[in-house]
Amino acid sequence: MARNRRQFRRPLGTRRYRKLFVLAVEGNTTEPQYFAIFNDQHSVIYVDCLKGKHRSAPTQVLKRMRGRLQQEALRDSDSAWLVVDKDSWTVDQLNQLHTWSQERENYGLALSNPKFEYWLLLHFEEGAGIRTSRACSERLKRYLPNYDKSINARDFPMTRILQAVRRARARDVPPCRDWPRNSGTTVYRLVEKLLREDYE
Repeated sequence: MARNRRQFRRPLGTRRYRKLFVLAVEGNTTEPQYFAIFNDQHSVIYVDCLKGKHRSAPTQVLKRMRGRLQQEALRDSDSAWLVVDKDSWTVDQLNQLHTWSQERENYGLALSNPKFEYWLLLHFEEGAGIRTSRACSERLKRYLPNYDKSINARDFPMTRILQAVRRARARDVPPCRDWPRNSGTTVYRLVEKLLREDYE
């Protein structure tokens, strides 16, 4: 089924349509609200978040992505990313997602260990010493006292986003080939790509 986003036009320049980023995410609040930050009418990208009705297993995230790509094939300049948490998912479950992400050059896997909130935390600090999901949430509430899955875009200006990218990249040494086994996140790779496409 065709999507209206092909009708978006960049006011100036040579691009004829906005580049699409399809993201299949586990949650239905935090991740969609965060990635909506990258959508505005002046952007040359469009982020389409495929939400779950509740937090779901990696295989369900992958199923949503495959279903979306059957509806509309990606153009070469578009991208598809799975955005998941390590949580208590098994290596076999996560391997399925990583295997899918290797099928095409414009596919990707962005995984946070222990969870997506770790990526949010890096907007405010280095994120050292986080071992559990609970510790991650407690640390994040130092900066966002009212945090309960919902976020305010004003708490994540571009200066903080760039700091989070820098901090996540610094922790990813040497760069992991699939996902971080200790506290860390590869969401920065997706965000770098979003920023590169939007500002190049």
